[in-house]
Amino acid sequence: MTEGRVVKWRKKTGDAIEVGEVLAEIETDKAVMDMEAFDDGVLGEILVPEGETAKIGQKLAKFADANGSSGIEEGAENNSRPAKEMKKSSSPESAAQPKNAAAPSAPASTPAAAKEPAPAKKTEAAEGKRVKASPLAKKIAASEGVDLNGIEGSGPGGRIVARDVQENSVAAQAKSGSQPARKAQGVTKRIPVTGIRKIIADRLLASKTQVPHFYLHVEVDVGELMQLRGMLNKAAEQNQLGKITVNDLILKAVAIAAGRVPQVNATFNQSEIVEYGNVDLAVAVAIDEGLITPIIRSAESLSLREISQTMKDLAERARQRKLKPDEFQGGTITISNLGGYGVDSFDAIINPPHAMIISVGAAVKKPVVNAEGQIVVGQRMDIGISADHRVVDGAIGAKFLEELRKIIETPAVILL
Repeated sequence: MTEGRVVKWRKKTGDAIEVGEVLAEIETDKAVMDMEAFDDGVLGEILVPEGETAKIGQKLAKFADANGSSGIEEGAENNSRPAKEMKKSSSPESAAQPKNAAAPSAPASTPAAAKEPAPAKKTEAAEGKRVKASPLAKKIAASEGVDLNGIEGSGPGGRIVARDVQENSVAAQAKSGSQPARKAQGVTKRIPVTGIRKIIADRLLASKTQVPHFYLHVEVDVGELMQLRGMLNKAAEQNQLGKITVNDLILKAVAIAAGRVPQVNATFNQSEIVEYGNVDLAVAVAIDEGLITPIIRSAESLSLREISQTMKDLAERARQRKLKPDEFQGGTITISNLGGYGVDSFDAIINPPHAMIISVGAAVKKPVVNAEGQIVVGQRMDIGISADHRVVDGAIGAKFLEELRKIIETPAVILL
């Protein structure tokens, strides 16, 4: 973790604080954590408002004593540096301070060099200044005979980009009656890559470029599995218990299969391959900010009902960003199920440092040929693996899939 975002301040300026009270909620890479007060006193000033990001070590607020004084003398050396020093500092801490943060009192005048230049405007060309445009925009303008002086740029600093030239050309043609004007189809958004999205980007780029992936798929008959689920849920309803999902059954089947083929329940760490004794299932859960993988610990020793209850609890708290770090860190093998979204088959990217991720598609009805050579309606599911070839060879991956297929197609094993 290198930075965090202030989700919510639980206290406001002027509030009396006691040791251990929650001051704010801080969003880390994958969870929202409570930040507790380390001393008694008063919240004097909030420096990083809600929604802003702060680097590790950056000041979030000023803490005063019971009289409302921070105990800081002008120019004194302490943990809350004077405003003048903070403005002049070129350290990452001061440079990265959020622009909307409430700033300490500043000197009466600010050097002109410290001010940011105003964005370039379209009047620059009329005043004889160089028109700022991208090379592609200039090329398009030259080919279509468009005068860049009359175009307002939408790029950074007022720079004219290709889209501006094209829209200007279409508008000019529409005005002359040569073709209808093109209307904007929506609003362009710029979404900062921070928090969990940045972690996903970094980790999966590293995985795809540094881990030698290979992929295998099998089609599994899930007819009996669906029948078993129906019977279990009928009994659950009669006994006022929660329903069992298809995903619950697959999770238990994967835990059993990984125990039978331990080579896939492993990690590569340069000097050795570690095969784990427990099957800790990391299950991909979609949240608003991206993806997180809460972990079902020692899934091989849990009953189907225990796996179901654990998964429901983890998924709910994952979507609320209330997981504890040890509930989403670690794991030994990953499962990603997109069947609920109607996806029949896909290849997932390995979740480092795991050696394998299992991809689960939708259970679909389709024509199949039975043992008697007749074409009948069957229920099939595509299950794939993405494996790290440094740990898992093709034959081992195939063996794991075969074990998983046997368990799913004879689902009574799941209940034993």
